[in-house]
Amino acid sequence: MKVVLADDSALSRRLMEATLSRDGHAVTSVADGEEAVAAFARISPPLVILDWLMPNVDGLEACRRIRALSGGADAFVLMITARDQSADLIDALGAGVDDYMMKPVTPEMLAARVIIAERRLEQNLLRRRAEEALAAAQRLAAIGETTLALQHEINNPLAALLVHAQLLVIEAATPELKKDLDLVVELTRRIADVVRRLSELKAPRSVQYLGGSSMIDLAAIES
Repeated sequence: MKVVLADDSALSRRLMEATLSRDGHAVTSVADGEEAVAAFARISPPLVILDWLMPNVDGLEACRRIRALSGGADAFVLMITARDQSADLIDALGAGVDDYMMKPVTPEMLAARVIIAERRLEQNLLRRRAEEALAAAQRLAAIGETTLALQHEINNPLAALLVHAQLLVIEAATPELKKDLDLVVELTRRIADVVRRLSELKAPRSVQYLGGSSMIDLAAIES
């Protein structure tokens, strides 16, 4: 797993980086919050470890900035702090911190917190996939309901229109009129074909239309 680690203590960084690397993680190590934000913007890691007190930009402000970046809402932010007052921890949670770890940090403690982060990230991934599947199912259901309504409201009058147009073609008095009526029959059949293809749509996908809007791709279904 990719990790951005920010701590202004070179010794602390070495200890945590060694622990994380030993467990197979790819660590980008920086010395302050500003560099942490830049590193996150560059590599979008799922895990960010921030010391609270750092020069230039502290851990809380770095967390806020990371949350505002693309992908920042999905990252797991672990804060390292020597503060143990309730108000401090409330501030950290308010800034978007997911978990915190009290100093001094030991390799065992860090490894345990990273396991917690990995589990939370996996749970969030599964939840997002479930939400996406539910949204897709709801979209399919809405399309199905719309299709049934269209079939109900259109098919009967469309069939009657087609029959009358075909009768008029047979009884047309002039070639010009017959030609015009043939066009009416053709267009009526095309409308009927669109309704049929809608009813056969199993996995709808969208395509771009004029003005940047989207529409269902009926061309994916053979006529």
